Amino acid sequence: MEFLRDLWGFLNKRKKYWLLPIILMLLLFGGIILLTSGSAVAPFVYTLF
Repeated sequence: MEFLRDLWGFLNKRKKYWLLPIILMLLLFGGIILLTSGSAVAPFVYTLF
């Protein structure tokens, strides 16, 4: 949780709010790949990229 607090402090102090959607999308895609890596859905997810 300290990392998230530091990241938010950086974004808030430097006024880099435009980075927030990029970071969230990277986390979302990473989570999808991790969750589907061992399932039968994996070949279909990889075709999206």
